[in-house]
Amino acid sequence: MNNDGRGPAWANSLFEDNAEFGLGIRLTVDKHAEMARELVQKLASTIGDDLVTGLLNAKQPDEAGIHEQRNRVVVLKQKLAGSKDPDARNLLSLADNLVRRSIWIMGGDGWAYDIGFGGLDHVLASGKNVNILVLDTEVYSNTGGQMSKSTPRAAVAKFAAGGKPLAKKDLGRIAMTYGNVYVAQVAMGHSDLQTIRAFLEADAYNGPAIIIAYSHCIAHGIDMAKGMVSQKAAVDSGHWPLYRYNPALALDGKNPLKLDSKPPKIKFEDYAYLETRYKMLTKSNPEEAKRLMVLAENDVKKRWRWFEDAAKEWDATTPAGTH
Repeated sequence: MNNDGRGPAWANSLFEDNAEFGLGIRLTVDKHAEMARELVQKLASTIGDDLVTGLLNAKQPDEAGIHEQRNRVVVLKQKLAGSKDPDARNLLSLADNLVRRSIWIMGGDGWAYDIGFGGLDHVLASGKNVNILVLDTEVYSNTGGQMSKSTPRAAVAKFAAGGKPLAKKDLGRIAMTYGNVYVAQVAMGHSDLQTIRAFLEADAYNGPAIIIAYSHCIAHGIDMAKGMVSQKAAVDSGHWPLYRYNPALALDGKNPLKLDSKPPKIKFEDYAYLETRYKMLTKSNPEEAKRLMVLAENDVKKRWRWFEDAAKEWDATTPAGTH
């Protein structure tokens, strides 16, 4: 909270309905803003034409624009204070909704990839201006370290004691298929600047946005004080490519996909064997560990080739949302 008493408001939902809960907040905020705008127009003679124009036509892409709109709302409240007009009193209660609000839905990979994926997909397909942050630990951390669809091949977890046999679900590429969803994958341990850019772009994008953030976890079997080292190694191995997919660029005939990390410079196993979740299988079943590691390395190479090809310049005549 800042010196003006302003800051984020927080609400908790059930594990499985996180996305729907956040969408409900977005719809409510939008409806309240619509009602406030209608009342501003209705009370134009009381409010004054200049203030009405400013309130209804305000550009609020950033903090500066939001600050200016907040100042207009302060003036509006002063004009409405003490009025007995029911419309004026209603507008007084709704006035803060004239300021743009950023709605963020936050959860882990167990929610986003598994139990809540249906709701997440529904929200992405809604076209509404919501932002989603997935804190991806690649395992069900809260409930004891069970395998999730985000768990990479060869990693050991509960219900995958012999190593995860299948590749990790690629939530980012699934979201990109809609064509109108902002998608980014970030890892602060490798690039805090790229992370900040992704958050600013997601917030500015007028539509659904999802950021998938690498989140190191005690279930990885690492020294948590050195978690950023694991994050950097994950990116350097190609396991966690950094990218930003911004559909707004496609409207200008530009490639919406920006690949922010460089080609793998270490082997996947050089990253993986920094963590107990991979290394423990070399003790219990070395042959299987070797076999799965080869497959996991191939997963990395195939995914990297896809991103590298997609990040090449697109045909400027291709309409947004067709890829």
